[in-house]
Amino acid sequence: MTVLSGTGVRIIGLISGTSIDGIDVAAAELRADGDTVVLSPLGQLEIPYPEPLREDLLAALPPNPCDAEQLTKLDTLVGQAFAEAAARGVEELAGGEADVVASLGQTVFHWVEDGTARGTLQLGNPAWIAERTGLPVVADLRVRDVAAGGHGAPLASTMDALWLREMATLGPVAALNIGGIANITVVPADGAVLAYDTGPGNALMDIAAQRATGRHADIDGALALRGTVRPDLLAKLLLDPYYAAAPPKSTGKELFHGAYLDAALDGLPPVGAEDLLATLTELTAVTIAAECRRHDITTLIVSGGGADNPALMAALTRNLPGTALKTSDDHGLPRAGKEAYLTILLGWLTWSGVPGNLPSATGARGHRLLGSITPGAGPLRLPAPHTSTVTRLRVAAKTGER
Repeated sequence: MTVLSGTGVRIIGLISGTSIDGIDVAAAELRADGDTVVLSPLGQLEIPYPEPLREDLLAALPPNPCDAEQLTKLDTLVGQAFAEAAARGVEELAGGEADVVASLGQTVFHWVEDGTARGTLQLGNPAWIAERTGLPVVADLRVRDVAAGGHGAPLASTMDALWLREMATLGPVAALNIGGIANITVVPADGAVLAYDTGPGNALMDIAAQRATGRHADIDGALALRGTVRPDLLAKLLLDPYYAAAPPKSTGKELFHGAYLDAALDGLPPVGAEDLLATLTELTAVTIAAECRRHDITTLIVSGGGADNPALMAALTRNLPGTALKTSDDHGLPRAGKEAYLTILLGWLTWSGVPGNLPSATGARGHRLLGSITPGAGPLRLPAPHTSTVTRLRVAAKTGER
């Protein structure tokens, strides 16, 4: 991987994960120092979606129908929400000055057939962000990897491969992000980095919690902690062929949705809300733990919303007795903002004319320059790309004002 050396670039990163809770915003300054990418965080925000927009996004997910009119409206409304989030990021996190905005948008569909990714759709047109902020926007970061035969995910592998390389000298280490879908990046002491979606993270738990309480999630794992795992339901859920499929692989809410859960419950004795949440929490933990054991992981670094769920973290600890469990906060990246910082890194690589995918993780035919760039208020002036090889990412202390 090569990157631009020289002065730092201040970037705002935007993403909304598969839980569709809202928009994660981060700001950072990045520069190259020899073979190391130095990322200096400036801070992060979590901005909830307006409730009507969140409800409309959830209603548009499979297996629900969604027509072109509704997709157009959602693309516009998400773009406008991201634009306001970017403006807040510039003012509240970056001291009123930034060079670029990077956006991973809102994923609403990931088209996979017979283990092959054929397309992916992220809403939130970058023109709204460019118009609101006056800054150039790097967006649509997944599709090029899919076009090159990859899964377009998990792009977290790009950051994790650089970030964890030094730690991996002590034994295989993995980064785990638990959003709606859980994904893992395996960084061995030597050899190719591997990354893929392990299965549902919070997706099925969130559906069950919404039905039981009307809330978006099982807050603090309260229901799961009071319940008992139902072995019959867990065994039925674990029969899904996705778990046995070889990586690279990816999935999403187009598989793990409400109808999927209903089909799993069909034919079983009634399952109460607490036992259902306990079982779905165990499903997420068991499927993650199986992949960690497969790769002899010694240290697992967790980020994403699932890291704040005591029931899930306890289940992971129980299923991985020989593995050290940490969060990304322990290594300088706030767990709630890690994916926004990932977006910043991907945007910086594209801005510098550098490939941003990791073929060993996504399955693409080779390294590719990711995304597209929407000009800001002035002429688009890209930096000249350099060819310095970078093998590590260092998270530095927060940078001062410009």
